[in-house]
Amino acid sequence: MAHFEVPRADAAGRWPALLLMGPTATGKTELALALAERLPVALISVDSAMVYRGLDIGTAKPAPEVLARHPHALVDIRDPAQPYSAADFRRDALAAMAAAREAGRVPLLVGGTMLYFNVLERGIATMPAADASLRARLEARLLEEGADALHAELRRDDPTAAARIHPNNRQRLLRALEVQAASGRPISWWWQATASAALVQQDFALTHIALVPAERSVAHARIEQRFDGMLAAGLVDEVRRLKDRGDLEPTLPALRAVGYRQVWSQLAGAIDAAEMRRQALVATRGLLRRQLTWLRRHPQLVATGLRGQRLPAAADAAAAVGASLNSDQPGPIVIER
Repeated sequence: MAHFEVPRADAAGRWPALLLMGPTATGKTELALALAERLPVALISVDSAMVYRGLDIGTAKPAPEVLARHPHALVDIRDPAQPYSAADFRRDALAAMAAAREAGRVPLLVGGTMLYFNVLERGIATMPAADASLRARLEARLLEEGADALHAELRRDDPTAAARIHPNNRQRLLRALEVQAASGRPISWWWQATASAALVQQDFALTHIALVPAERSVAHARIEQRFDGMLAAGLVDEVRRLKDRGDLEPTLPALRAVGYRQVWSQLAGAIDAAEMRRQALVATRGLLRRQLTWLRRHPQLVATGLRGQRLPAAADAAAAVGASLNSDQPGPIVIER
């Protein structure tokens, strides 16, 4: 931690903060831990699955001994049966960032849930709260009519939202219909109504760090190797323990995470082990593609073309981040691995 100078606010009084974002299986945790060994950072998870207790192997959650040495805020803060929204994340992340500043440490937000990064930087409107009975009716319609029919309804009533929400993204599709039914306003109206008064950029000088695969084929090989490692480490037994609780359903957000929903289908007898593995790999590659698309369109990263320094060693990457942190105008950093 003594390798770099003590962090300081900039001329506008903004405290430094690091956003380490990247697609799945690129070594974000490894780099974050390397930074934690060298910089006075406070680690904050940006992962919609790591918030849940009991989802460990399939989320590549750091081991307990690692978390003991380098605590991560927003890890293991919810039971899988409990909801956790993007608004919940934004509230909790801002609180964790403020606590880091109070302690004289640099918030380091690390993860691959791009929606969470988006709401952190752009704010979020106060949408209607989730309505369990309304959601149940919409889910019943989804089963009876199909996603295409519900997406057509959304396209008719809210073409802006329909253009941004794929029919296969059932959680977002149902949420859009739910918000409109509950409030009488399309969800795109709520997006536009997002308040700017509390934008995180007013209090923090953000340095964006994109960790991306140097080659797509290498990323696919890593995905396959990592998932096979999860299976060897006991992912099926982990999901079985969750299923055996008896109070969890596969439609819950926690159990719709990539890997978990495929293993659940296997345990339910819908598919065999080989098909489970195939579906999980296909879903993970799809996630990788969506994450890279989001990164390419990020306003702070678009000029980089997601091309940057090739720094396979975490120590070298950490040194590059430290140099940027100590500069007067830290810019975006793209690291290819």
